[in-house]
Amino acid sequence: MSFWIEVKVKPQSKESSLRRDGHGGWIARIKSPPVDGKANRELITLVAEEFGVPKRSVVIKTGASSRIKRLKVETS
Repeated sequence: MSFWIEVKVKPQSKESSLRRDGHGGWIARIKSPPVDGKANRELITLVAEEFGVPKRSVVIKTGASSRIKRLKVETS
């Protein structure tokens, strides 16, 4: 089974967090800068922890170089 989430990413934040935005989406505050995929890797880690899945089960499908991303999360 899988599901999709839309995440607005705010890189270079003071602390990393993932929370609902009240409109059905998510907001991710990421410590890492958006350089060399660091912010994307941190986002995948945050999403995997939030949903209790391995990092390999989270894939950025659209928006890899954008602040708004669509991710596919595979569950068992």
